[in-house]
Amino acid sequence: MVAIPPLGIYVPVPTFFVGKQAATYNAIAAPLDIDTQIAHSLYLARAGIKGLVILGSTGEAVHLTNKERFEVLSGVRAAFEAAGFKEYPILAGTATQNIEETVDQLRAAKDAGAQWGMCLAPGYFAGASTQEGIIRWFTAVADQSPIPVLIYHYPGVSNNVKITPSTFVTLARHPNIVGCKLSHGDVSVHAQIASNPDIDHAHFRTFTGLGQQLLPVVAVGGAGAIDGCAGFFPKTVVRLYELSVKTQLTEEEAAERRRLQFKVSSIEELVAKFGTVGIKEAISRLRGFGDKDGTRLPLHGGIPGGDAEWANWKGLADSVQEEEDGL
Repeated sequence: MVAIPPLGIYVPVPTFFVGKQAATYNAIAAPLDIDTQIAHSLYLARAGIKGLVILGSTGEAVHLTNKERFEVLSGVRAAFEAAGFKEYPILAGTATQNIEETVDQLRAAKDAGAQWGMCLAPGYFAGASTQEGIIRWFTAVADQSPIPVLIYHYPGVSNNVKITPSTFVTLARHPNIVGCKLSHGDVSVHAQIASNPDIDHAHFRTFTGLGQQLLPVVAVGGAGAIDGCAGFFPKTVVRLYELSVKTQLTEEEAAERRRLQFKVSSIEELVAKFGTVGIKEAISRLRGFGDKDGTRLPLHGGIPGGDAEWANWKGLADSVQEEEDGL
């Protein structure tokens, strides 16, 4: 039987590159920093995160070579095994448009130790693509993939390509397609997939990509979140998920759930505004992993405004840190 990703909170981890002080630093394409990659991954696993998405949008997958992809995946897998996290869930992202290359990356991901692939919807020809074309693309990938795949729908990085709920219903019937990540703010669409009676939700998981809507998405049947904020406030997001799936709450728990969702939604605005750059900046400043501006071109320089801009978020970050410290 094909493996299904567990319910819960996952982190789309950034890919770390060596800092400017390193002897191997290259301003055009800094080399990978596997040690920091491993340290951050273990930190998240120990904080209760259910699994990782490696080489997704946050992981700058489009900036890495296939050789580097394998080094990141295999390095993290080996570290998990050595630390006692046997079979820890790893989803490997793909962002290619070509079916053959996508399948090649999924084969390499399996060899590197990933249990699932998460494939970004092809959006280069979004304006000309039909739903039937998208169904055929994902079907061709899933037919050939050696690991189960999830559909990654992120219109913001894929030319606003549209995937309708009915397309998800069709693709959810494929035995090797086991879920989706929806990185957009339309909760109605989440509901039309996560609550759809024509989908076998024991086989097909619907994850939101936005922690700011975790509670409402879980309420309509969502499986959890693959959330950037959880990369620097993992315990808080996990606690919010635990309270979100709980059906009988005390008054104190209900109040805690509202408070946590408010704080998570608020700090997620940093991610919404600055994307991968904001996530890397927060992980560096708050958790000490990597450089604040440790991205590859054309991403450059960290968040616009630097320290002055970060000061606008510090009070909110301190408030969420209080929750993190209490967990």
